[in-house]
Parts: sequence; C-alpha cells; structure tokens
Amino acid sequence: MPITESNDEQLRKLIFEKDKVIVKFTDEDCPICKVLSPCFRKIATEPAYQSIYFVRMSARENPVSSKEVKMTGTPFFATYRKGTLLDCGIVSTEDGIREMLAKLLTDNL
Repeated sequence: MPITESNDEQLRKLIFEKDKVIVKFTDEDCPICKVLSPCFRKIATEPAYQSIYFVRMSARENPVSSKEVKMTGTPFFATYRKGTLLDCGIVSTEDGIREMLAKLLTDNL
C-alpha cells in the first residue's frame, strides 16, 4: 500500500475511516527520518501489513496532531486502531517500527 501524505485535518478523518493506521511524523532536519524513509516505504508494501494504512506527516506543519500524541522529537510514530491512539513514541530502527505494527495487528479494542 502506498504511503499517504496527510495533515492535521485529513488525519482526523483517516483514523476514523480506516481500522488501523500508522503515522510517521518527520522533520526535514532529522537525519534518522531520512534513514528510515526507505524502510518505511518498503514495510508499507509488505503483504503482512496490507490491513494497515500508512501515513506520513510533517511534524512542523501539523502542530495539532503533533501535540495530541505528545510528540517529543522525530522520527515519531503513532498507531491508531478504530480512531483510538494505541501507541506512540520515538522510533529510530526498522525493528522498532515492526514492533509497533505487530502490536497494532494483535491488540483488540
């Protein structure tokens, strides 16, 4: 599944339209964001994660969403299940992203 670029307003709609969503908050000055970008794109195409909607947002340009998840730096990831924030935090490795996705796939609300 391709990664959707989003903003504060669109994200509010997406998390209620889609059952499972992962959001990557990035900053253009964040070197780790750039390093993780190819792996995030690759993971988004893997069959195991096709039930998850992948979103990327600029942390600077979307202060409402950044504040809502209590973002403390970038790259910051948030997962939502049926409109509810499930997990969030700074993630700096591919394994960290996969751990969040595994929890999103297994947790039931």
